[in-house]
This record gives sequence, structure tokens and C-alpha cells, in this order.
Amino acid sequence: MIRTPVLNQTHILLSSKDSSKITEFNLRLKEQECLLSLLKRCKSMEEFKQVHVQILKLGLFWDSFCASNLVASCTLSDWGSMDYACSIFRQIEEPGTFVFNTMIRGHVKDVSFEEALLVYYEMLQRGIEPDNFTYPALLKACARSLALEEGMQIHGHIFKLGLEVDVFVQNSLISMYGKFGEIKLSCTVFEQMGQKTVASWSAIIGAHASLELWCECLMLFGYMTREGHWRAEESTLVSMLSACTHLGALDLGRCTHGSLLRNISGLNVIVETSLIDMYVKCGCLEKGWCLFQNMAKKNQLSYTVMISGLAMHGHGKEALRVFSEMLEEGLVPDHVVYVGVLSACSHSGLVNEGLQCFNTMKFEHGIEPTVKHYGCLVDLMGRARMLNEAFELINSMAIQPNDVVWRSILSACKVHHNLTLGEIAAKNLFQLNSHNPSDYLVLSNMYARAQRWEDVARIRTEMVHKGFKQTPGFSLVEVKRRVYKFVSQDTSHPQCDDIYEMIHQMEWQLKFEGYSPDTSQVLLDVDEEEKRQRLKGHSQKLAIAFALIHTSQGSPIRIARNLRMCNDCHTYTKFISIIYEREVTVRDRYRFHHFRNGTCSCRDYW
Repeated sequence: MIRTPVLNQTHILLSSKDSSKITEFNLRLKEQECLLSLLKRCKSMEEFKQVHVQILKLGLFWDSFCASNLVASCTLSDWGSMDYACSIFRQIEEPGTFVFNTMIRGHVKDVSFEEALLVYYEMLQRGIEPDNFTYPALLKACARSLALEEGMQIHGHIFKLGLEVDVFVQNSLISMYGKFGEIKLSCTVFEQMGQKTVASWSAIIGAHASLELWCECLMLFGYMTREGHWRAEESTLVSMLSACTHLGALDLGRCTHGSLLRNISGLNVIVETSLIDMYVKCGCLEKGWCLFQNMAKKNQLSYTVMISGLAMHGHGKEALRVFSEMLEEGLVPDHVVYVGVLSACSHSGLVNEGLQCFNTMKFEHGIEPTVKHYGCLVDLMGRARMLNEAFELINSMAIQPNDVVWRSILSACKVHHNLTLGEIAAKNLFQLNSHNPSDYLVLSNMYARAQRWEDVARIRTEMVHKGFKQTPGFSLVEVKRRVYKFVSQDTSHPQCDDIYEMIHQMEWQLKFEGYSPDTSQVLLDVDEEEKRQRLKGHSQKLAIAFALIHTSQGSPIRIARNLRMCNDCHTYTKFISIIYEREVTVRDRYRFHHFRNGTCSCRDYW
């Protein structure tokens, strides 16, 4: 007798009725597999609707697996339709967690954030229990729709369900609170995490980046690498590029560029544009230009960044050439591009070209000038000493001038010592209820230059009554891949004595080269000696002294500062570039200054 395994003799144990059920089940399974394969191959709503019809004809719609896949294909595909997906969803008698999660994701993808929240509330009302896949998309909807209260309520639901330890949910909470500016809550969630992934670090760095806490971004990135997370996500590296851009940290920016090349195959247009922005704003225009030239595909944003970069470096004519190239490529300029173009004309003193571009924008491209465009035009005229013409332009504007426009003319009046027009500009600023302390300080400094000390006291007293605090001038300098910050008259640095000793040595050498301190820049009612002492402690000079101590001979010095450079620091740095044979790059509030061999790239026009 031949023995055969029992498993191979199931037909003996089953009745013919059971056998037919198995055949029917197998047939149904094959039909499902076939239709699911067709769903995956759909490339348009027309094709999807044909598959939907077949599912209905075969009676497979009532199978939860088929219905779920129908909803998923319609909501999450690029060609999908949320309206059609909603009609399918309403026909499902008992949708489960997966279907509700899919609908929430679909609405978020479709930028219908309120609809996503409504689907969640319906889910709760029906007694369907959310899972860890429900909340990432839902928290994103709260963040994008600025629904903080709802976001915090959902955080409470997460605790009730015991999902607060899920890493995907925690990462989403960090991002959401960061978007709301609640950085302490983001940090609390992050610190309570048992296992931090690369995505967790990306979320917390992104949260700080959204609030422009750039120094903290660099510190967190350092902690991340020390914990062994070397392969950072693309979003983390883009946040790092933004941090380096704002802090002027070129060496760190180069390291980030290297990480991008090592970890990501093929940089997209957005990342390439971020790299260009970082290089040009860190003072390395040549590298930014090289990357721009080598881009396989340039978009409107790429051209905008390059034009604005050239403007900051005082290369107005080159910026206009790039703008012409953009037009030849068939790209249509928008109002943002024209802000860059007009800024380029302003920084290079190209008055006629600027006026021509303004008219081209208005009449040829049909772009109605905004306050920013008028602000650039006023700045252009103000820098060129055309103060009366600038006032005429403001009075003829088709829209109400805002604080930016009046601030531009006030700044020009300060530079060109026109107190009469400056008072008019300041009066208009104050009537707009300006809460910017710098407006009061500029007028106060103009009165001080005119030695009208009673008016100085009046403005300063008004500032105190209104609770305004002066933003101290500071300079950032990168030394050995670390960024150091100095404020004017700074004595808090651990190497304070060495820095001021270096300043003393520098001044001795500068005197032999013919440097004389411009005490007119110290707008205080004090004697000349006190004015000279105050000039010594300007933040830019402290940063230069620190860099000279800690960098090798001949290496460049890069400084970023928050305020416009004063005339004395400008002259001082020109002498430093000769005596110490250093190239010094300074980014002030408005533009770049490249000091080399006793001259500045701005040609003393800034």
C-alpha cells in the first residue's frame, strides 16, 4: 500500500459543496488581485472609473479590502479626485481605521485641512479607534491651518490612547508645535523621546529653523552627529543651509554641501537654489555663480536668488544681464524678481536703469507696483542724493506709503545729513504708529550730529515712555567652524583682554598708515577721548581682532553684522586689509563689502 500525506488528500475529507466554495473563493481572490493590479496601473480618473465600474459589476465593492484600495487609489494618486473619493467613502457602510486614515491623508494632500479635521471627528463619533497612522497627517493639518487649540486637543487624545510614545506621532508633534512657534513644547516632546531617529532630529532642527533660531540649529546638528546620526535627511541639510546662510557660516555651509553630495543622489532644483543662496549670502559669490551656471534646469526662483545675490554684492550690471537671460529663456518675471532687479540698480547707483526697469515692470509685464517696489525706487533715489525727487515720488504713489518707504527716505536723509527732510520722514513714520525703535534712534542720531541735545533727550525719553529698547549692534565671525558673536563695547568674552590688546596693536599700526578715528560717528555729548574709546569697541573691530588672533596669516576673514556699517569701521577695515594682507568680507544689513588691498568692492557707495 502506498502511503500519501494527509495534506495531499484533502479532497477525501471535503464534501463537493465545500470544494465548490473553495473554488469560488479562489476565483474571487484572483478577481481581486486582477482588479488591484488594474488600480495600480491607472494613470487618470477615466481609467480609474472603468476599474470602479468593474468592481461594482462583480459585486466586490462590499469587500472591505477592495473598497479600501479604491479609496486609497483615488485619494493619494497624483491624478486622483477628492470629490470622487468622498462619494466612494460615503457608500462604504462600515469604514474602518485604514479608510478613515486614508481620507485624512487625502484631504491634507489636497490642502483641505478643515475637511481632514472633520473626518477625524466623524471617526470618533462612529467609535472607530485611531491608530499611530492617524495622527501624523492630522497634526500636519492642524499646523498648516494654524489650529493650535485643536492640535493640543488631539495631543490629549494621543495620551488617552497611549500613543504618545510612538516615534512617528512624536515627530509630528515636534513639527506641529514648531510651526506654531511653541518651541518649548517641541523641545519637551523631543526630550521625552526614548529613541530618537534621524527624522526626530530633522523635526526638532526644522522647528528651530522655522523660528529663525539659527545658532540653535547648528548646536542641535552638532549633537545629532555626536550621537552617531551621520546620514541626515535632505530637509535637515536644507535647514542647515538656511542657518549657515543667516549666520554667514561659510565653512559649515561647505560641510553641509558635502553631506548633501554624499547622502543624496542628484540634487533637485530647490536644494541647488538653497546652495546658491547660501554661497552668495556667505560672501562667496564666485561659488554661487558657478553652481548657477552648472544647473541643468533653472526656474524662476533660481534666477531670483542669483539676481538678488549679485545685487547684494554690488554687481548691478551683471544682475541686469542675468535678468535679460531669464527673459530670453521664456520665464515670466513676477513682482519678487523685480524687487531683486530694482535692489541691484539701487546698490550700484544705476538710476536710469532702475527707472527703466520700473516702467518695464509696470507697462510691459503688467505688474502693478507694490510698496516694496516703491521702497526700492525711493532707496535708489536716496542713495543717489536725489532726496527731493524721492519725496515727489512718495507723494505721487498710487498706494499709501508704508513704514518701509518712509524708513528708506529717513535712512537716506541720515546718510546725506538732511535733517529738514529727515524730520518730515520721521513724522510720517510716527503717525503710522511705528513700533520700530530704530526709527527713533535714527532721528535721535541726526539731532546729535546737529548737536541739538535737547531734541536728542526728548526722543530718547519718548522711547522710554513707549517701552522701546535699542537693538544692540553685533557682529558674527566664523573661526574654525564655530560662529562667535560680539556686541559693541563687549567685555564678556573669555579672551576679552587678548582681544583688546590686539585692538591696541592694530591701532598703533593703523596710525602709521594714516588712519584717524572719525569721532563724528559717536553721537554722544562726550569729549573726544571718550569718543575714540567708544569707537575702539565697535563690534566689527572686536570680531576682526578675534579673527586675527585665531586664524593663520593670509586666510580670509568673514563677518556678518545686523546693522549698517559706520564710516569709521569702513575706513578702519580698508586699512586692516593692507596692513595684515587679509581679505575681509563684511555682510551688513543691506549688502556685502569685500575689502582687499585697501579698497572696498562698494567703491564707497553704500
